[in-house]
Amino acid sequence: MRYIQEYRDAELAQRLLTRIHELATSYDDEIVLMEVCGTHTMAIARTGLRKVLPENIRLLSGPGCPVCVTPNHYLDRAIAYSRLQDVIVATFGDMVKVPGSYYSLEKVRSQGANVVVVYSAMDALKLAQQVPDKKVVFLGIGFETTAPTVGVTIKLAYEQGVKNFFVYCGHKLIPPAMEVLIQDPDLRINGFICPGHVSTIIGSQPYEFIANKYGIPCVVAGFEPLDILQSIYMLVKQLVDNTPTVEIQYKRAVKPMGNQKALQLMREVFDVTDTEWRGLGVIPKSGLKLSDRFAELDAESSIPVEVPPPKEHPGCICGAILRGVKTPLDCKLFRTVCKPSNPIGPCMVSSEGTCAAYYKYGG
Repeated sequence: MRYIQEYRDAELAQRLLTRIHELATSYDDEIVLMEVCGTHTMAIARTGLRKVLPENIRLLSGPGCPVCVTPNHYLDRAIAYSRLQDVIVATFGDMVKVPGSYYSLEKVRSQGANVVVVYSAMDALKLAQQVPDKKVVFLGIGFETTAPTVGVTIKLAYEQGVKNFFVYCGHKLIPPAMEVLIQDPDLRINGFICPGHVSTIIGSQPYEFIANKYGIPCVVAGFEPLDILQSIYMLVKQLVDNTPTVEIQYKRAVKPMGNQKALQLMREVFDVTDTEWRGLGVIPKSGLKLSDRFAELDAESSIPVEVPPPKEHPGCICGAILRGVKTPLDCKLFRTVCKPSNPIGPCMVSSEGTCAAYYKYGG
């Protein structure tokens, strides 16, 4: 239980809250802090932190859910692949119920499409080796946290000459999206609670432009109650002292330079590219694609398929929620039509989705 119980100490939590309240009273304006990690969103909702913070501190949930920011056209192509007779789509379980423009993978699987849930990219590679007469397409979804594990699998498949394994790459990079949020005229962000999992890979240095260029404090946070409270305290102190910088609260897992082996692997297997984010549009240099060396394993360029034009559900505001300009409580569908048993948008499906967090724990 090390690194868990000591970060759930009620007495320490109360002392931190007292310090936060003292600092917040000396700040004359509203303090808007955004967490850009879905795990933080869930932890904040589960522990009820919003209810105990000072009135002038507002927490916003950002685009920290990789499933949620995946646009419909990606899902529509994945569904089209699953309907091909010689293709098996292998995916993490949280993608199965996500609605695309017309169907979800779960829906088409019930109609006979070839969809298999796996726990890792390596499981998908093993599946490809077991069924050489089928093309196995793994859905590569995630931020910098999962990209290295997919990269290892791609490299292994290439070196072993597995010709029926492909990756449909939808990986995204967090720092470029944070800059888009800073520049959004509908937002006024005073500080970022930076993602812990992503930062174990990329470190804290990629956020320095946010403090240096825009004067916005950043703190890389862990996921336990005391982690988040301490990170909020650090952010508010930076604001009060007018000393914007990048700090690491989650020091037991994150180093300034990150994981150099993982970063080198990503540079070897992937190239940086422009990509579309749900709610944020196309963000330059915010996605990954397979490099030329591994292009033969790229599903999008290797497996032709007809994909219908994408469309959005007219009542879903998931995109605005991901931008931080709306909350689930602003959505007319929330808790009425849109529920975990009948998700209208991906924010209600994913275990890291803001709507799922609000539905389960309240707003």
